[in-house]
Amino acid sequence: MYRRVIGLCLLTLFICPCTAAPTSTNLVVTTTPRVTVTRGRDVILPCWLSPQQNAEDLEVRWYRTNRFDSPLMHYQSKTFKYEEAAYVGRVSFGLKDAASGGLNSGDVSLKLFNVTTKDAGEYVCYVSSSQGYDSAPVNLLVTASGSPPFLSVVWGEDDKVNVSCESEGWYPQPVLRWSDKKQDVKPQSLVYKNLSSGLVLVHSWLLLSSTSEPSCSVGLSDKEVKEAKVSLGTLRKTAKPESGSLPGGWEAFGVLLVAALVLAAFGVMYYRKKVRNTQSGTDQIDGNGLSETQKLLPRGVVQPTSISEARNHYVNVELEDKKNQYLKVAGNKVREANPNDLPERCFPDGDMVTCITAIKGTSAFSSGKHYWEASMRINEKLGIKQSWWVGVTSAAEIPNNSSTSFPNTSNGFWFLSSSPKRANSFQFSTQPEILIPLHSRPETVGVYLDRDSGELSFYNVEAKTLIGSFTATFKGEIFPLFNPGKSDKSPMEILHREVQSQTGDEGNCAGFS
Repeated sequence: MYRRVIGLCLLTLFICPCTAAPTSTNLVVTTTPRVTVTRGRDVILPCWLSPQQNAEDLEVRWYRTNRFDSPLMHYQSKTFKYEEAAYVGRVSFGLKDAASGGLNSGDVSLKLFNVTTKDAGEYVCYVSSSQGYDSAPVNLLVTASGSPPFLSVVWGEDDKVNVSCESEGWYPQPVLRWSDKKQDVKPQSLVYKNLSSGLVLVHSWLLLSSTSEPSCSVGLSDKEVKEAKVSLGTLRKTAKPESGSLPGGWEAFGVLLVAALVLAAFGVMYYRKKVRNTQSGTDQIDGNGLSETQKLLPRGVVQPTSISEARNHYVNVELEDKKNQYLKVAGNKVREANPNDLPERCFPDGDMVTCITAIKGTSAFSSGKHYWEASMRINEKLGIKQSWWVGVTSAAEIPNNSSTSFPNTSNGFWFLSSSPKRANSFQFSTQPEILIPLHSRPETVGVYLDRDSGELSFYNVEAKTLIGSFTATFKGEIFPLFNPGKSDKSPMEILHREVQSQTGDEGNCAGFS
């Protein structure tokens, strides 16, 4: 009998350690020392107990360094307390990995929602029990990738050019580098500004010769860089000032530049003619040989309107159907009538778009701000249009024969064009031509006209990005301009925000069978 009792006791001793998980008297807290997150995302700050044990009945305190008495999350007796107001509703326990068992397995990781730049810094994970305590830090690195570099170009005296580069929305402070023909160049100025959002703006400029090919890159590391570049020699050819003005009434133009490397984003570059002093008729030169315009390079003067602001001025444009034999118009949709009927002589260099298939909008603008959209994909089977124009014109009548010079800014046509002939670029209606690198073909193109300031901007509506922008001196009434091109079966549709009338062809390709 005694032997049986002793045997049972010994068996119990062997069984108990395998079925229970008592709290260790030697708490060891382990963390991942450094965690990186993009601003606006959620993040896990890993923290767990070694060896693994149940932490439901322990005290867990997460706090910023040297703020033990003001924890951002305090867990004790299975209840939560929050002392840091900035973290209320933004923190909870999280799982350090997919296999984690949570508190039951000693995982006391912190989950932080909607990370801001103010969240960057060191956090401490503290765990205690009646037998002991331990703590370990986690350093949270917050990053934000800013806007593509914005290049401003201003021509000065002695064939010198002032090139300015600006980019905002970075965190932490980014690195800005200049190069000219792949050779590093030291800038004359490099300024960082902390914005109210907690992000950083960087601005720099340098003085170069007119044959330079400057490149400005901004980034947080070699793996996250945005770049904009321009060939000043090529740019100079597009502007031949005569009597203090530019041809075609242009005061400035902007083109998208490829923002190279990993992100393949876009930047905006502006050319501005030299500004003359209105009182003395001469440039105001400072001690560095720079005009006031060159020194300041006010970004706001040439900053294009954002698409969100542009859409506040939406207008419903109707098509002016003058029974063009080369076009088929049905409501707000248009395409070429029959490709075989179009005379080849009207298509210079084999291009797929010319004025013979152009059509005006019925709205005439003599002042104010106006925005409209054209869909380049209204039929999934036909895909996205490859051939088109969108823009504005001051022409009372659109020429429809080959004897007329090709439409451009000098004869009252300001537009952006797309053609299969140039699969990797868009084109502005300038002479000589300006090509804009093509990132992706837009399904919908937005057009914004500020008749008073002369701004004309084009947008990729789905991507909510600027394609290109320029300013011009408009005279008289300005009409919307469209062109569906040649040999492109997909129609173009001028979009209305609200259906104006039920014609039976809304939302489909009625009339384009």
